[in-house]
Formats: sequence, structure tokens, C-alpha cells
Amino acid sequence: MPNTFLQMMKSTVLYLTFFIFVIGSAQHKKAQNPIIFADVPDMSMVRVGDTYYMSSTTMHMSPGVPIMKSTDLVNWKLVNYAYDTLANVDALTLENNKNAYGRGSWASCIRYHNSKFYVFTFAATTGKTYVYSTTDIENGPWEVKSFEPSYHDLTVHFDDDGKAYMIWGNGKLMIAELEDDLSGVKSGTEKVLMENASAPAGDDIMLGAEGSQLFKVNGKYYLFNITWPQGGMRTVLVYRADNIYGPYEGRVALQDRGIAQGGLIDTPDGKWFTYLFRDYGSVGRIPYLAPVTWEDGWPVLGVDGKVPETLDLPANKGLIPNIVDSDEFNRKKNDPKLPLIWQWNHNPVDSLWSLTDRKGYLRLTTGRIDENLVQTRNTLTQRTIGPECTGTISLDVSNIKEGDFAGLALLQKNYGQIGVKYENGVKKLVMVSVQGDQPQEMESIPLQQDIVYLRATCNFTNLKDVADFYYSLDGDTWTKMGTQLKMSYTLPHFMGYRFGLFTYATKETGGYADFDYFRIMNKLSN
Repeated sequence: MPNTFLQMMKSTVLYLTFFIFVIGSAQHKKAQNPIIFADVPDMSMVRVGDTYYMSSTTMHMSPGVPIMKSTDLVNWKLVNYAYDTLANVDALTLENNKNAYGRGSWASCIRYHNSKFYVFTFAATTGKTYVYSTTDIENGPWEVKSFEPSYHDLTVHFDDDGKAYMIWGNGKLMIAELEDDLSGVKSGTEKVLMENASAPAGDDIMLGAEGSQLFKVNGKYYLFNITWPQGGMRTVLVYRADNIYGPYEGRVALQDRGIAQGGLIDTPDGKWFTYLFRDYGSVGRIPYLAPVTWEDGWPVLGVDGKVPETLDLPANKGLIPNIVDSDEFNRKKNDPKLPLIWQWNHNPVDSLWSLTDRKGYLRLTTGRIDENLVQTRNTLTQRTIGPECTGTISLDVSNIKEGDFAGLALLQKNYGQIGVKYENGVKKLVMVSVQGDQPQEMESIPLQQDIVYLRATCNFTNLKDVADFYYSLDGDTWTKMGTQLKMSYTLPHFMGYRFGLFTYATKETGGYADFDYFRIMNKLSN
């Protein structure tokens, strides 16, 4: 009996210890960096009450300037875009051998002023600066104003005197007042703010100070920039001044793994953080957060000069954030819309895609002759995610025509494709890879059926940056096809790899392919 009692007591103690450990672990789970392991660069943030909003860059994609929402700074959800299409010019419609890869709209600035949201951005593609505004950031509608020229990496500040100021530039930073209705720069107000904003990082600079973001805290102005010393890394600079026109004193604020470009955000309970991004190979530029403390009126970024792996914030809820998702393409007839996770590669042709022509399918129809994937309109894309991910589609090619090619791609300059080609009256499965200037067919096998399942896997772990392609004839048994794609982040496209659903014609138009679903997982699958 005593032994039994002792055993019971030991079991109870062990159970209570385990219970306390589990509860303690749950209570002390922390957020992990990166907060989003996907291409979300050039972030700009604003807090309204207890809700945060963030804008980012997707350049040549439509719709553009994604708007994300969070209540904890860690778990973000796409809620809108600032525009459906930026402009109707050849570069954005992929006409006359022109394109907007790596261009389109760049770093945006999101602000909240007098109960209205503003998103400012600029585009060298059109030579204009844009002001999008709305009272309902999640539902719109948006009002848009534009003016020339395109002000590089602009930041806008609504000051206490009722005036709106804009700072922009690279190396040499400029400042000007905006018109009261934000329709342009006030004549005669433009002046040099800093002749050499890179100075705190030394004289041997590869990238002049840019990415300006201005904040006002306790009556002082804080200007964040990045620069890149030769042989070094992306570096955060912070300037401060008592007057918006200066004089400004600056210092190097962070040098850690190239994590840079961003600004300040505070929480309702008075904590401060900096949001930044890191170039992480072919997955793109991924967001990080770091705590901020204040010393002698300066923001001190990170912990001991580093961006920590964990944060004193709520834990990330899964590795797939609400900016990528699977889609079964099931729609009601009165809701023929695409979820916000999807973006078209350049401007779409709306008459050539449908979610209602065949119930439960996305239909892509060819409307012109194209030579390859990067020239093709109506390629539907969404981000890849790290450290690993898999995208899978079910494809019906019953109605493609001679010369058509339809399937699944990993889109960047050096892209990969797996799909069905119709050549000389015969359908075949092919895998295509681009490792130089021209796409190469790496493997081809005859196809005796019209429904096929295709898959692409991405491994970004420790910058491996490799992708593999698979096919299945029944959806259960998978076979690797072609060669492994060595993914690379190239400046001509300036974007992380994206999954792409495509159909294009090389001989005659009017054929179409039906996509039953797209499914994404945050792991490798074969």
C-alpha cells in the first residue's frame, strides 16, 4: 500500500510538472523572424487604434500595392489593393515587345490623416507619382490622383501645422511641400534636404541613401534610410532633427545580415518596433521585426545590434500566412472574383479568363500568339513561401489547340514550367527550364489523356534555391520530370519566384485550358 501511494504521488507530481510545462510553453510562445517568409518588400506601416495596416511592393503585378492588416504585428492578412491596374501602356499590357518586369510601381508610403487613408507610390514606367486615398481601406472605393515626375522612394508626412511634406531621392535627398489637395508639389518649395545622406556609413558607397521613411516622435523628426557600403551590406541609417527642414544629425542604426529598409511602429501599450526586410535569395525580400528602445532621444534598433530570432509578440499562426492560399475555384455565379492572394502578371485581359464558364474551374483562353511564358498575358500568380513549399494543380486540356502550351510555372527571369503542349496533332507532357536567355525543353513524354496533375516544389532552406517538377496521371502517384531548376533572384524581374497558372498559343488563338484547383502546402511533397 505505501508503495502504491508513493507511485501515485510520483505520477501526480509528474503530471502536474508536465501540465505546468505545457501551459507555460503555450503562454511563452513568441513570434519568430522572419514574420512572413515570402516576398513582401518595401513595407510601410501605420497603426490606427489597435489595428495595423501595411502596404508593400509588387511592381508589375495587377492588382497592385497590396494592403495588409494585422492586430498583433505578426499575423497579417491581405485585405485590399490600392489599384486594379496602374495604367494602360504597352509596358504594362505586354504589347509591342515591351514589359514592366522589375518596374511598375515601387516603394509605397501608407498614411492615415483626418479619418482618411493615403497610399503614395511612384512608377518610372509611367513617369508619375500616385496618391490613392479612401475612408474604407478594406473595401474602398479608392480615389486616385497623379502628377509628374516620378519621385523616387518618397515618404509623406502630415505635420502639426496642417501641411503635407514629401522627402525623396537617392544619395541626395530632396524635400518639398505638397499642394493642399495633394495634387502635386507646391511651386517654389522644393529644396535639397541633404546633399549626401549616405555620409554616416562612410565614403565608399555602392548604393546611395534611399528608401526614406519619416516619423515624428515627441516633437522630433526621425528619417530612416538605407545605404550600402562597398564590400558591406544593406545598412540602416537614422537621422533626427528638431525641424522638418533640418539640420539633421545621422548615425548608422543597424548592420545585420543585410536586414534593412523600413521604419518605426508603436503598439497601443507603448512598445516600439522597427519593420525591415532581408534579401533572401530566390524567395524574395522577406519582412523582419526588431524591438526598439530609446536612448538619449535616439531609437536603438534590435538587441545588441542584432535582429533577434524571436520577439515578445504573439506567435505566428502557422507557416502559411494569409497572403498565399489554395483555391478550389468554386464560385457562385454572382461572385466571379479571384481571392486577393492572386495577382496577374502585368495587366490582364478580362474577357479571356473566367470562373463561371465552367463551374468549379478557372478557364484561361488564348487571345494572341506568344513565344514564351514571360511574354504571355493572363498568367495568374501568387507568391511562393519559405522555407519550403509545394504547389499542385489539376488541369484539363481537352480544349487546347495546335501550338498551345498550358500548365504550372515558377515565374522569374530564370523560370521553370511543367505542362501540356499540343504539337503536330499530339499532346505531350513537357518540362521547360530557363537557365540562360532561352527556354529549353528538358523532357517530353506522350500524353494519352486530357486531365493531368502537375506539381512544383521549392526549397529555400538556407538559400538552397532549388525547385523540382512532378506530374501524375491519377493524382496519387507522382513522377519527377525534367531537371532540377536552380532558382535565382534576378534584378531584371526584381521579385521572388511565383507560382504561375498559364495558357498561351504559338500558332492559333481560341483554345483554352481549365484549372480545377491550385493547392499550396508549406512543405515539400512528391
